[in-house]
Amino acid sequence: MDNIIRVIRANIVTAFDKFTVGTKVTDAKAFGAFLKEAIPRHDAATDRMPGQHVIPLPRTAFDTVSCGVGRRTHSRSAYVLREYRGRVSAFLRRHLGGDVNSLAAIVYTREAYLADPGVADKPGLKPVEAAERQHERDRVESSDCTHVLVAVLTNAFGAPEHPPLSPLRFAANLAGGNNEALAWTADEIRAQAEKVAAYDRDWCVVAD
Repeated sequence: MDNIIRVIRANIVTAFDKFTVGTKVTDAKAFGAFLKEAIPRHDAATDRMPGQHVIPLPRTAFDTVSCGVGRRTHSRSAYVLREYRGRVSAFLRRHLGGDVNSLAAIVYTREAYLADPGVADKPGLKPVEAAERQHERDRVESSDCTHVLVAVLTNAFGAPEHPPLSPLRFAANLAGGNNEALAWTADEIRAQAEKVAAYDRDWCVVAD
């Protein structure tokens, strides 16, 4: 078995699309190079769950992305309606996004990704969702990847150093959508909920 890092993108990743919501990768080749350099340096002992890596990228990589958030405003013209993950929501126009102050990639090992509650099979799924999950598992298993890029996260100057999940993602994770969330204590959940609410009051995701 070689030690070459091979990364593919999860089917939910839209950061590389021409028109997208949230963080946008504007230079895919350079971003990929930074990521492949960073993965072997990651200390897996810091992972909250085995195989689920949060990998900070250096400031030199900031030019490869467009920030995914900006400060909320009361101006209606500052927002656009976009369909995202099955529902229509209001987002800030991309040009109102902040300057990038941090950049991180959420990367799972191949094994951790296939075991993730959002990818693995489970009883009670609707036929369409079950088929989508099976297709994604087949795609990953038939590849020679070692890792799967799950998300690209940016933060803006002035925002909290460690931005929390969106309210929707936070609730979904608590409902069983993420293995790490299953290990949270009640105190951790309350603390996270406070951060989620405070962040959502002041900051908004951007979109093209």
